[in-house]
Amino acid sequence: MADLEGLKVAKNYHIDEPFANQNGFYVKGANSLDWGMKKHLSNIFNPKSGNTVMFAFDHGYFMGSTAGLERLDLLLPKLAPYVDVFMGTRGAIRTCVAPEISKGIALRVSSGSSMLQDDLSHEVVAVDIEESIRMNADAMAVQTFIGADGQLSSIENLSKVINAGFRYSIPTLGVVAVGKQMERTDRFFKLATRIVAEMGVQMVKTYDCENFEEIVAACPVPIVVAGGKKLPEREAMFLAYDVMRKGAKGVDMGRNIFQSTHPVEMAMTINKIVHEGFTDEQAWEFFQDMINQ
Repeated sequence: MADLEGLKVAKNYHIDEPFANQNGFYVKGANSLDWGMKKHLSNIFNPKSGNTVMFAFDHGYFMGSTAGLERLDLLLPKLAPYVDVFMGTRGAIRTCVAPEISKGIALRVSSGSSMLQDDLSHEVVAVDIEESIRMNADAMAVQTFIGADGQLSSIENLSKVINAGFRYSIPTLGVVAVGKQMERTDRFFKLATRIVAEMGVQMVKTYDCENFEEIVAACPVPIVVAGGKKLPEREAMFLAYDVMRKGAKGVDMGRNIFQSTHPVEMAMTINKIVHEGFTDEQAWEFFQDMINQ
Protein backbone atom coordinates (compact mmCIF):
# COMPACT_ATOMS: atom_id res chain seq x y z
CA MET A 1 0.00 0.00 0.00
CA ALA A 2 1.27 3.47 -0.83
CA ASP A 3 2.57 5.42 2.12
CA LEU A 4 0.13 8.29 2.66
CA GLU A 5 2.22 10.01 5.32
CA GLY A 6 3.54 13.29 4.03
CA LEU A 7 1.49 13.07 0.84
CA LYS A 8 1.13 16.55 -0.63
CA VAL A 9 -2.21 17.92 -1.73
CA ALA A 10 -2.21 18.76 -5.44
CA LYS A 11 -2.11 22.47 -6.22
CA ASN A 12 -1.05 23.11 -9.81
CA TYR A 13 -3.80 22.09 -12.21
CA HIS A 14 -2.57 24.16 -15.17
CA ILE A 15 -6.15 25.21 -15.81
CA ASP A 16 -5.24 27.42 -18.76
CA GLU A 17 -3.36 24.68 -20.61
CA PRO A 18 -5.36 22.33 -22.90
CA PHE A 19 -5.21 18.57 -22.55
CA ALA A 20 -1.90 17.53 -24.10
CA ASN A 21 -2.60 14.09 -25.59
CA GLN A 22 -5.26 15.37 -28.00
CA ASN A 23 -3.85 14.73 -31.48
CA GLY A 24 -5.91 12.66 -33.90
CA PHE A 25 -9.36 12.59 -32.25
CA TYR A 26 -11.46 15.32 -30.72
CA VAL A 27 -12.72 13.53 -27.59
CA LYS A 28 -10.48 14.05 -24.57
CA GLY A 29 -8.39 11.02 -23.63
CA ALA A 30 -9.58 8.94 -26.61
CA ASN A 31 -6.49 9.06 -28.85
CA SER A 32 -5.45 5.48 -28.16
CA LEU A 33 -8.89 3.91 -28.45
CA ASP A 34 -9.88 1.72 -31.39
CA TRP A 35 -12.23 2.67 -34.23
CA GLY A 36 -15.29 1.14 -32.61
CA MET A 37 -14.86 3.09 -29.38
CA LYS A 38 -14.32 6.32 -31.30
CA LYS A 39 -17.39 5.69 -33.43
CA HIS A 40 -19.55 5.29 -30.34
CA LEU A 41 -18.04 8.41 -28.77
CA SER A 42 -18.79 10.37 -31.94
CA ASN A 43 -22.44 9.35 -31.49
CA ILE A 44 -22.32 10.88 -28.00
CA PHE A 45 -20.18 14.00 -28.45
CA ASN A 46 -21.17 16.23 -31.35
CA PRO A 47 -18.20 16.32 -33.78
CA LYS A 48 -18.77 20.01 -34.50
CA SER A 49 -19.02 21.39 -30.96
CA GLY A 50 -17.29 18.49 -29.18
CA ASN A 51 -20.06 18.58 -26.58
CA THR A 52 -23.16 16.61 -25.65
CA VAL A 53 -26.66 17.10 -24.32
CA MET A 54 -27.74 13.97 -22.50
CA PHE A 55 -31.27 13.39 -21.32
CA ALA A 56 -31.46 11.09 -18.31
CA PHE A 57 -34.74 9.26 -17.72
CA ASP A 58 -33.44 6.29 -15.74
CA HIS A 59 -35.01 7.50 -12.50
CA GLY A 60 -37.70 4.85 -12.62
CA TYR A 61 -35.25 2.04 -11.85
CA PHE A 62 -35.19 3.15 -8.20
CA MET A 63 -37.98 5.77 -7.90
CA GLY A 64 -40.78 4.14 -9.87
CA SER A 65 -43.10 6.43 -11.83
CA THR A 66 -41.82 9.89 -10.99
CA ALA A 67 -43.43 13.22 -11.84
CA GLY A 68 -42.77 14.19 -15.44
CA LEU A 69 -41.86 10.69 -16.59
CA GLU A 70 -45.29 9.09 -16.39
CA ARG A 71 -45.54 8.77 -20.20
CA LEU A 72 -42.11 8.29 -21.68
CA ASP A 73 -43.65 7.19 -24.94
CA LEU A 74 -45.12 10.68 -25.40
CA LEU A 75 -42.23 12.72 -24.01
CA LEU A 76 -39.15 11.19 -25.65
CA PRO A 77 -40.10 11.76 -29.31
CA LYS A 78 -40.72 15.44 -28.55
CA LEU A 79 -37.29 15.88 -26.96
CA ALA A 80 -35.35 13.83 -29.51
CA PRO A 81 -34.50 16.71 -31.90
CA TYR A 82 -32.78 18.67 -29.14
CA VAL A 83 -30.73 16.05 -27.28
CA ASP A 84 -27.72 14.00 -28.38
CA VAL A 85 -28.04 11.05 -26.05
CA PHE A 86 -30.87 9.22 -24.31
CA MET A 87 -29.76 7.75 -20.98
CA GLY A 88 -32.13 5.11 -19.65
CA THR A 89 -32.77 1.52 -18.69
CA ARG A 90 -33.17 -1.23 -21.25
CA GLY A 91 -36.86 -1.59 -20.39
CA ALA A 92 -37.62 2.08 -20.97
CA ILE A 93 -35.46 2.33 -24.09
CA ARG A 94 -36.87 -0.81 -25.71
CA THR A 95 -40.48 0.17 -25.08
CA CYS A 96 -40.44 3.95 -25.49
CA VAL A 97 -37.62 4.92 -27.89
CA ALA A 98 -38.52 4.19 -31.48
CA PRO A 99 -35.56 2.50 -33.24
CA GLU A 100 -35.70 5.02 -36.08
CA ILE A 101 -34.80 7.82 -33.62
CA SER A 102 -31.09 8.12 -34.38
CA LYS A 103 -29.74 9.32 -31.06
CA GLY A 104 -26.88 8.05 -28.96
CA ILE A 105 -27.83 5.53 -26.28
CA ALA A 106 -26.29 5.47 -22.82
CA LEU A 107 -27.65 2.25 -21.36
CA ARG A 108 -28.00 2.02 -17.59
CA VAL A 109 -26.44 -1.36 -16.77
CA SER A 110 -26.21 -1.14 -12.98
CA SER A 111 -29.19 -1.48 -10.71
CA GLY A 112 -29.90 -1.72 -7.01
CA SER A 113 -32.23 -0.86 -4.18
CA SER A 114 -35.33 1.29 -4.42
CA MET A 115 -36.06 4.54 -2.62
CA LEU A 116 -37.80 2.47 0.06
CA GLN A 117 -34.37 1.62 1.46
CA ASP A 118 -31.95 4.06 3.04
CA ASP A 119 -28.76 2.81 1.36
CA LEU A 120 -28.76 2.79 -2.44
CA SER A 121 -25.04 2.03 -2.74
CA HIS A 122 -25.25 -1.76 -3.07
CA GLU A 123 -25.86 -2.17 -6.78
CA VAL A 124 -25.24 -5.05 -9.15
CA VAL A 125 -24.47 -5.27 -12.87
CA ALA A 126 -27.97 -6.06 -14.11
CA VAL A 127 -27.37 -5.89 -17.89
CA ASP A 128 -24.66 -7.99 -19.49
CA ILE A 129 -22.43 -7.06 -22.40
CA GLU A 130 -24.40 -9.18 -24.87
CA GLU A 131 -27.54 -7.19 -24.14
CA SER A 132 -25.62 -3.92 -24.56
CA ILE A 133 -24.44 -5.14 -27.96
CA ARG A 134 -27.95 -6.23 -28.97
CA MET A 135 -29.26 -2.78 -28.08
CA ASN A 136 -26.44 -1.10 -30.01
CA ALA A 137 -25.58 0.94 -26.92
CA ASP A 138 -23.06 3.75 -27.39
CA ALA A 139 -22.14 3.66 -23.71
CA MET A 140 -22.80 1.58 -20.62
CA ALA A 141 -23.61 3.68 -17.55
CA VAL A 142 -22.54 2.44 -14.12
CA GLN A 143 -23.38 4.18 -10.85
CA THR A 144 -20.23 4.42 -8.71
CA PHE A 145 -20.41 5.07 -4.97
CA ILE A 146 -17.04 6.40 -3.80
CA GLY A 147 -16.93 6.82 -0.03
CA ALA A 148 -20.17 4.93 0.58
CA ASP A 149 -20.75 1.62 2.34
CA GLY A 150 -20.98 -0.17 -1.01
CA GLN A 151 -17.81 1.32 -2.49
CA LEU A 152 -15.93 -1.95 -2.99
CA SER A 153 -18.76 -3.74 -4.78
CA SER A 154 -19.44 -0.57 -6.75
CA ILE A 155 -15.86 -0.45 -8.03
CA GLU A 156 -16.03 -4.16 -8.81
CA ASN A 157 -19.17 -3.54 -10.90
CA LEU A 158 -17.43 -0.71 -12.73
CA SER A 159 -14.35 -2.83 -13.42
CA LYS A 160 -16.41 -5.67 -14.89
CA VAL A 161 -18.26 -3.33 -17.22
CA ILE A 162 -15.07 -1.53 -18.31
CA ASN A 163 -13.35 -4.85 -19.06
CA ALA A 164 -16.30 -6.08 -21.12
CA GLY A 165 -16.50 -2.72 -22.86
CA PHE A 166 -12.88 -2.91 -23.97
CA ARG A 167 -13.45 -6.41 -25.34
CA TYR A 168 -16.31 -5.25 -27.54
CA SER A 169 -15.43 -1.57 -28.08
CA ILE A 170 -18.30 -0.05 -26.10
CA PRO A 171 -17.44 2.98 -23.90
CA THR A 172 -18.27 3.09 -20.21
CA LEU A 173 -19.82 6.11 -18.52
CA GLY A 174 -18.83 6.24 -14.85
CA VAL A 175 -21.56 8.01 -12.88
CA VAL A 176 -20.30 9.51 -9.61
CA ALA A 177 -23.09 8.97 -7.11
CA VAL A 178 -23.78 11.33 -4.24
CA GLY A 179 -25.82 9.94 -1.36
CA LYS A 180 -27.49 11.81 1.47
CA GLN A 181 -24.54 11.32 3.82
CA MET A 182 -21.77 11.84 1.26
CA GLU A 183 -19.63 14.92 0.72
CA ARG A 184 -20.46 17.38 -2.03
CA THR A 185 -17.14 19.21 -1.88
CA ASP A 186 -14.46 19.79 -4.48
CA ARG A 187 -12.20 17.55 -2.40
CA PHE A 188 -14.66 14.67 -2.78
CA PHE A 189 -15.29 15.19 -6.49
CA LYS A 190 -11.57 15.47 -7.26
CA LEU A 191 -11.10 12.12 -5.56
CA ALA A 192 -14.15 10.40 -7.04
CA THR A 193 -13.79 11.56 -10.65
CA ARG A 194 -10.09 10.71 -10.72
CA ILE A 195 -10.65 7.23 -9.27
CA VAL A 196 -13.40 6.50 -11.80
CA ALA A 197 -11.29 7.84 -14.70
CA GLU A 198 -8.25 5.82 -13.69
CA MET A 199 -10.34 2.67 -13.59
CA GLY A 200 -10.64 3.11 -17.35
CA VAL A 201 -13.96 4.77 -18.18
CA GLN A 202 -14.18 6.87 -21.33
CA MET A 203 -16.30 9.60 -19.71
CA VAL A 204 -17.46 10.67 -16.25
CA LYS A 205 -20.77 12.06 -15.12
CA THR A 206 -20.57 14.13 -11.96
CA TYR A 207 -21.86 17.27 -10.26
CA ASP A 208 -20.95 20.93 -10.18
CA CYS A 209 -19.08 22.20 -7.14
CA GLU A 210 -16.58 24.80 -5.98
CA ASN A 211 -13.35 24.86 -8.04
CA PHE A 212 -15.02 22.83 -10.77
CA GLU A 213 -12.44 23.89 -13.35
CA GLU A 214 -9.76 22.10 -11.28
CA ILE A 215 -11.80 18.89 -11.34
CA VAL A 216 -12.07 19.13 -15.14
CA ALA A 217 -8.34 19.76 -15.54
CA ALA A 218 -7.39 16.81 -13.33
CA CYS A 219 -9.73 14.35 -15.07
CA PRO A 220 -8.20 12.80 -18.22
CA VAL A 221 -11.57 12.03 -19.85
CA PRO A 222 -14.58 14.25 -20.63
CA ILE A 223 -16.82 15.30 -17.77
CA VAL A 224 -20.58 15.58 -18.25
CA VAL A 225 -22.40 17.43 -15.47
CA ALA A 226 -25.61 16.13 -13.94
CA GLY A 227 -28.42 18.62 -13.54
CA GLY A 228 -29.30 17.21 -10.13
CA LYS A 229 -32.41 18.38 -8.32
CA LYS A 230 -35.07 20.45 -10.04
CA LEU A 231 -34.07 24.12 -10.22
CA PRO A 232 -35.96 27.14 -11.49
CA GLU A 233 -35.41 27.29 -15.25
CA ARG A 234 -33.10 30.29 -15.20
CA GLU A 235 -30.94 28.73 -12.48
CA ALA A 236 -30.66 25.52 -14.50
CA MET A 237 -29.57 27.56 -17.51
CA PHE A 238 -26.89 29.28 -15.45
CA LEU A 239 -25.69 25.90 -14.18
CA ALA A 240 -25.32 24.64 -17.76
CA TYR A 241 -23.58 27.82 -18.92
CA ASP A 242 -21.28 27.96 -15.90
CA VAL A 243 -20.00 24.37 -16.09
CA MET A 244 -19.54 24.56 -19.87
CA ARG A 245 -17.37 27.66 -19.57
CA LYS A 246 -15.36 25.89 -16.87
CA GLY A 247 -14.55 22.97 -19.13
CA ALA A 248 -17.39 20.45 -18.98
CA LYS A 249 -18.06 18.67 -22.28
CA GLY A 250 -21.79 18.50 -21.76
CA VAL A 251 -24.69 18.32 -19.36
CA ASP A 252 -27.06 15.51 -18.49
CA MET A 253 -30.34 17.19 -17.69
CA GLY A 254 -33.13 15.03 -16.32
CA ARG A 255 -35.47 16.67 -13.87
CA ASN A 256 -34.54 20.14 -15.08
CA ILE A 257 -36.07 19.20 -18.42
CA PHE A 258 -38.83 16.68 -17.71
CA GLN A 259 -40.15 18.51 -14.63
CA SER A 260 -40.09 21.90 -16.34
CA THR A 261 -43.48 23.33 -17.23
CA HIS A 262 -42.04 23.66 -20.76
CA PRO A 263 -39.81 20.58 -21.22
CA VAL A 264 -39.38 20.85 -24.99
CA GLU A 265 -38.46 24.53 -24.89
CA MET A 266 -36.10 23.80 -21.98
CA ALA A 267 -34.35 21.09 -24.03
CA MET A 268 -34.06 23.49 -26.97
CA THR A 269 -32.49 26.10 -24.70
CA ILE A 270 -29.97 23.75 -23.09
CA ASN A 271 -28.98 22.67 -26.61
CA LYS A 272 -28.21 26.32 -27.47
CA ILE A 273 -25.96 26.66 -24.40
CA VAL A 274 -24.06 23.43 -24.97
CA HIS A 275 -23.63 23.55 -28.75
CA GLU A 276 -23.83 27.23 -29.67
CA GLY A 277 -22.23 28.84 -26.63
CA PHE A 278 -25.25 30.81 -25.45
CA THR A 279 -24.77 32.61 -22.15
CA ASP A 280 -27.40 32.15 -19.47
CA GLU A 281 -28.83 35.57 -20.35
CA GLN A 282 -29.09 34.72 -24.05
CA ALA A 283 -30.58 31.37 -23.13
CA TRP A 284 -33.22 32.94 -20.90
CA GLU A 285 -34.20 35.38 -23.63
CA PHE A 286 -34.42 32.52 -26.15
CA PHE A 287 -36.53 30.45 -23.72
CA GLN A 288 -38.93 33.33 -23.14
CA ASP A 289 -39.32 33.84 -26.87
CA MET A 290 -40.07 30.13 -27.38
CA ILE A 291 -42.71 29.83 -24.68
CA ASN A 292 -44.43 33.06 -25.76
CA GLN A 293 -44.83 32.09 -29.39
